[in-house]
Amino acid sequence: MTTPWGEPVLTRFPEDPRDRLRAWDASDEYLLRHLADRRPPLSGTVVVVGDRWGALVTALAAHRPTQITDSWLGQEATRANLARNGVEPGAVRLLTTQDAPPGRIDVLLVRVPKSLALLEDQLLRLAPSVHADTVVVGTGMVKEIHTSTLALFERILGPTRTSLAERKARLIFCTPDPAPARPANPWPYRYTLPQDVGPVSGRTVVNHAGVFCADRLDIGTRFFLRHLPAGRGGRVVDLGCGNGVVGTAMALADPNAEVLFVDESFQAVASAQDTYRANDVNGQAEFRVGDGLAGVPAGSVDLVLNNPPFHSHQATTDATAWRMFTGARRTLRPGGELWVVGNRHLGYHVKLRRLFGNSEVVASDPKFVVLRAVRR
Repeated sequence: MTTPWGEPVLTRFPEDPRDRLRAWDASDEYLLRHLADRRPPLSGTVVVVGDRWGALVTALAAHRPTQITDSWLGQEATRANLARNGVEPGAVRLLTTQDAPPGRIDVLLVRVPKSLALLEDQLLRLAPSVHADTVVVGTGMVKEIHTSTLALFERILGPTRTSLAERKARLIFCTPDPAPARPANPWPYRYTLPQDVGPVSGRTVVNHAGVFCADRLDIGTRFFLRHLPAGRGGRVVDLGCGNGVVGTAMALADPNAEVLFVDESFQAVASAQDTYRANDVNGQAEFRVGDGLAGVPAGSVDLVLNNPPFHSHQATTDATAWRMFTGARRTLRPGGELWVVGNRHLGYHVKLRRLFGNSEVVASDPKFVVLRAVRR
């Protein structure tokens, strides 16, 4: 990436030489050019929110910034990119969206997230640390910045305007109002499940901001809940757990099951933990933020349940699903099963047959299919 401070070498995480997606985009470059031209130069406490792969804090490392991210993968990419570019340990402070933000923020840089809810939650959490002289600049691709995006900045922080577009990227400029009438933070959000979704019917779901379909049960998960395997027991993994409703359903159906909830989103794992606790489940559970099943011992799992994502930010890709499937095959015991729900057009049955040597349709409707693969 070319910046006014040099040309750092950046990669995504996990590194894959076949991956042609970059670890930065035009919006990162636009923001960095603006900051380099700004007078007076940056000073004080610099906080960078939503830096996807560490491109911004790597370029700004001399300012000793704080990064706040919801992504474990993004945080690991940041660590790797800082080391790759010779940044001294400790020059960048790494926080998650679940951590308390710095008490005072002099420069707030926001990479606009895909989720408007996550942006709302983060701005509300950061607002008390912002003062009248705080420099607030957001950045994103034109297709990511909407009228609702600008309205959130204005409603929570103060008067907001945008830049002209450059290379399909745009900047957001916000002048903080130190004493606005801010709304209360609505996150996390709680709702009651419908009565037709198996063991979790009528139960409570807790969603932190940014979790997929945070204000309702998505139709794919609803379909999955109606066709989960019964009475399996043993070691069960809710892989890419989101709000944890699938793993909680398994724990309610079989109190002897040991359920591992895992997701790369800090918000998701917090949601899964809160959902599990809200339903007074009497069982054994572990909650882990990480890269899928990495770190789980081989041959230690009886059942993996998975609703894989097919987007990485704005890019459509099956790389995450493939890593999840290969991780499941490695960690399943002989005879262990992977159950997957997905849109019919994604063709997951082809990948499962290639990897497991088998794939069976458990249930289907015009939009979704539930597949079962057995570790031989």
